[in-house]
Amino acid sequence: MNIVSASVLVTGGAGFIGSHLTEKLLEMGANVTVYDKFDRYYEGKEENLALAANSRNFVLVNGDILDRDKLATVMKGTDIVFHEAGQPGVGFSVDNPNITNEVNVVGTLNVLWSARTNGAMRVVNASSSSIFGKPQYLPLNEEHPKSPTSPYGVSKLAAEQYGIAFHRVYGLDVVSLRYFSVYGPRGRPDQVVHRFTQSLAKGEPPVINGDGTHTRDFTNVDDVVSATILAAEVEGIGGETFNIGFGARTSINELARRLIIMSGMEGKVVARHQGGSKGDFPDTQADNRKAVRVLGWRPKIDLEEGLRGYVDWFESNVEVAKTAS
Repeated sequence: MNIVSASVLVTGGAGFIGSHLTEKLLEMGANVTVYDKFDRYYEGKEENLALAANSRNFVLVNGDILDRDKLATVMKGTDIVFHEAGQPGVGFSVDNPNITNEVNVVGTLNVLWSARTNGAMRVVNASSSSIFGKPQYLPLNEEHPKSPTSPYGVSKLAAEQYGIAFHRVYGLDVVSLRYFSVYGPRGRPDQVVHRFTQSLAKGEPPVINGDGTHTRDFTNVDDVVSATILAAEVEGIGGETFNIGFGARTSINELARRLIIMSGMEGKVVARHQGGSKGDFPDTQADNRKAVRVLGWRPKIDLEEGLRGYVDWFESNVEVAKTAS
């Protein structure tokens, strides 16, 4: 499926991943409509679209995926839907399971129904490694048992299953991508890479939830965007799911150590620990061989390179870093 000149809708296109995806799609020559409700889960999303707004092929619609009528109207004539909108946050979902379910499950159902009604050729759905829960083995392949430990993980698994059902019942091409711990410029304030970097910019120690031995497969947003676009381009993969992760594990203690060094705070601060988070799980590591084989995707940015790029971006763009310097 050719992205060039395609009519594309990106739900949640003002968010972290969605805004990077939007910029890349515009660069490739797509006609992009971003559909985002600019909720207050975190501030500054309007700034994420500053570059995209300069393109003549860009349209911004302020809308909620829970408003099915508006969504269906905006989606008319759309070739490809990238569904990046959702309610993020494992911790948020523990405190607000109804909101998480409404946005991630009902909202996804609205996106799928609108895409089917309007004859869209493909929907690429953003899922999460949180669907797996506590791993029975590592790395996690697509067939690993799913036993999510939070309402967030349950909601993303339900959204995946709706995508599979719409493919089987209605013939809608739906592809779900399980993102693993995405980080990079414009990352959400609640994400661990941002939190640690922000603390260090203030001269404060990064605060680790738990003992810090739990591991994550940190995946750079540029690699995630390339996989997401390939999932729209490759033919014959409707109904499939793919793990999108770098394929390596890094402990939270190690992440803190690296960021302390990169921020020039070695010997000045020591990471501090506090109680663990409800709904969290011990480890993730993606078996990404299916994405490599079927999508022709391969992650290019290792954690060292990605973190250095993030710290440089943070110091140049985030107000607390500018003030601290």
